Amino acid sequence: MAKSERLVSLDVFRGITIAGMILVNNPGTWGSVYPPLLHAEWFGCTPTDLIFPFFLFIVGVAITLSLSKRKARSDNQTKLILNIFRRSIILFLLGLILSGFPNYDLTTIRIPGVLQRIAVVYLISSILFLKVNIKSIIHLTWILLVVYWGLMTLIPVPGVGYANLETTTNLAAWFDHLLLSGHLWKVTKVWDPEGILSTIPAISTTLIGIITGHWLQSNKNKTEKTIWLFVFSSLLMFAGYVWDGWFPMSKNIWTSSYVLYTGGLALNFLAICIWFIDIKKITWWIKPFQVYGMNAITVFFLSGIVGRLLYLIEIVDSTGNKITIKQYLFSSLFLSWLTPINASLLWALTYVIIWLGLMWILYAKKIFIKV
Repeated sequence: MAKSERLVSLDVFRGITIAGMILVNNPGTWGSVYPPLLHAEWFGCTPTDLIFPFFLFIVGVAITLSLSKRKARSDNQTKLILNIFRRSIILFLLGLILSGFPNYDLTTIRIPGVLQRIAVVYLISSILFLKVNIKSIIHLTWILLVVYWGLMTLIPVPGVGYANLETTTNLAAWFDHLLLSGHLWKVTKVWDPEGILSTIPAISTTLIGIITGHWLQSNKNKTEKTIWLFVFSSLLMFAGYVWDGWFPMSKNIWTSSYVLYTGGLALNFLAICIWFIDIKKITWWIKPFQVYGMNAITVFFLSGIVGRLLYLIEIVDSTGNKITIKQYLFSSLFLSWLTPINASLLWALTYVIIWLGLMWILYAKKIFIKV
């Protein structure tokens, strides 16, 4: 096993991913957004649909890089697992705080969510990494995907009578409604894009990252490892594309074809970062993404809170009407001189740049907030 070292390209990849999350989550108006910056309505895969699986993939790589040394030297696993539980609980609670902000009604608060899924997947994947060898993890990755395919396409949905992948009548939606009724995403109400059953294949996304991290720690030279990453990425994307014919790609239910396709693209993107940053040393462009990547969860959480506040704080405009502070700023600073769709995009880009500035202050002071 090669010596573990900080992979700058992974920090950059994480930073690009978080910047992308903030960009697509904060348009000036949801009524005018360029299609690539929106999720696919149900089936399909847009650039926006790549962001969350990319982050879960990065979590997997980071698990391997951070826990390999401690696993190899047989550190106290009880302490390691307790620390993993602590981090997972904090992430889950941060997700609940973000879901409920600012009115915390425990009877209706959304329980699933982005941070909540990261917490659950990190917990399970980390323990698997500590307890299971890499060959078993490879097998388990495929087993989870095949089992999920079987559940979703072969098991009749109670109350419906047949297996299906439709929006509100699939098995994942049935589980969400059965176990989390009243605590689901308010847009859908009867199912959740970060629901219970679809977390099974999301674990496979992170396991692909763990396998990648193991490969990166092998004793082969960086060029050879990177070339093989490109090869593996092509195989995964092809497998996902083929499986799409029987189990269509969908972020909403995290289908197995979606896992393979986005996992392949994540491998490809990481390989590109490694090639330019770690091998060719072309690093003049990476600093902003390092800044984002070193405080990824912090900026995601805080930008979400502030984004919510912009919708909640109201002011009185020149006509005497109450409008939100976001409406006022968007209309006066962007919509007054741009078309709605370009104004919406520029608002999102400005929001990303503002948070980059704030995170740069932390970066300059070497303040890295770890969960």
